[in-house]
Amino acid sequence: MIPALRGTRDILPGEVEKWQYVERTARALCERYGYVEIRTPVLEREELFAKGTGEATDIVQKEMYAFTDKGGERITLRPEATPSLVRAYVEHNLEQSMASAKLYLMGPMFRYERPQKGRYRQFHQLDVEVFGLSDPAIDAEVIDLAWTLVETLAIPSAELVINSVGCSECRPQFQKALLAALGEDLPKLCEDCQRRATINPLRIYDCKVEADQPIIDRLPHAVDYLCEACQAHFGGVKRQLDAWEIPWRISHRLVRGLDYYTRTTFEVLGQTLGAQNALLGGGRYDRLVEHLGGPDRPGIGFAAGMERLVLALPESVAGDRVQAFVVGIGDDGRAEALRLLRELRRAGVSAQMEFETKSLRGQMKRADRLRARQTLIVGGDELARGEVTVRNMENGEQRPVKRAEVVADVRHSALGIRHSETTTGDV
Repeated sequence: MIPALRGTRDILPGEVEKWQYVERTARALCERYGYVEIRTPVLEREELFAKGTGEATDIVQKEMYAFTDKGGERITLRPEATPSLVRAYVEHNLEQSMASAKLYLMGPMFRYERPQKGRYRQFHQLDVEVFGLSDPAIDAEVIDLAWTLVETLAIPSAELVINSVGCSECRPQFQKALLAALGEDLPKLCEDCQRRATINPLRIYDCKVEADQPIIDRLPHAVDYLCEACQAHFGGVKRQLDAWEIPWRISHRLVRGLDYYTRTTFEVLGQTLGAQNALLGGGRYDRLVEHLGGPDRPGIGFAAGMERLVLALPESVAGDRVQAFVVGIGDDGRAEALRLLRELRRAGVSAQMEFETKSLRGQMKRADRLRARQTLIVGGDELARGEVTVRNMENGEQRPVKRAEVVADVRHSALGIRHSETTTGDV
């Protein structure tokens, strides 16, 4: 037996239904907010992430899957989606061809890091991006979409944290104050923090080494060094979140680990996930499009870890159920059941039947295992009456339905259940 690679995993039946539920919910919300799907290659040029994500980041320094292909070109399995989306936006001139450059993507990413709960070397993200808009209200809209996703999935004990890391005008003053505050404590920090201090001091706030935390807790706060324009922008974001009654708190440690962030940064935390508690995170990146060869256009977005969203789902979410299980009794009943099975499927109803076991008891057990909502029984008595016995598998109630009407009856019932579940989830 050849096992899967370390840090990768199979998503098996029984779990994949939860993934499909999260994906459907995310897709429906993105489309409701006016975002259009885009699909970019998994393979990109290495320089895209070295330049876009930042050469000093752990992603580029330690975690990228990069190699030289047979043509001699340096290739990378994408470790994140934002640089790929910026490349596509610039390369295809989407600013001109789209009424509004609001995009979303779902797919696999790759980073060589230590596997742990909710973190794998092949992982999956929902990525949402907006290009060309700088109004604080669009920051709030992106945060609202992220928060609504978590709410709609009914993930318990979630918390929104926000911050502002300033811009190229005010950030140098904050970095200078940060290094001054570190002073003689800098050599006491871990090697990564000492390296970060010379390349991107803000990333010291990302440190997870327990011994470093008392020193980091005493460091200055970015919001105290914002220029007038950044203060006004952050104030506008907070006012809009308050107007929409979205709960938030400021986290002075929230600077995000990528070099391209400016001004607004945010995360949604899931309190049930343990140490790896970030469900999603993002922020504004006003110079990245220009940095990657495009026009001077601002951007903002977020990435949500699909593995973590699935882990954080409430236990009650178990994926879709089979709408109808068809039971055939006797040869004539089985022949009619096969006809009915195809009619149901062609009418859009999720339907199954047992092809091996012919006993009624064995077929009903199969219906239970599949968590079927309804069982449609066709035997000699039903054939003689021109009916089908429809059994509700949740309460055991049975009722006769005319054969000519049963497909419409079951379809109506199935659509009613789907509508109820969808409106309850507000998707």
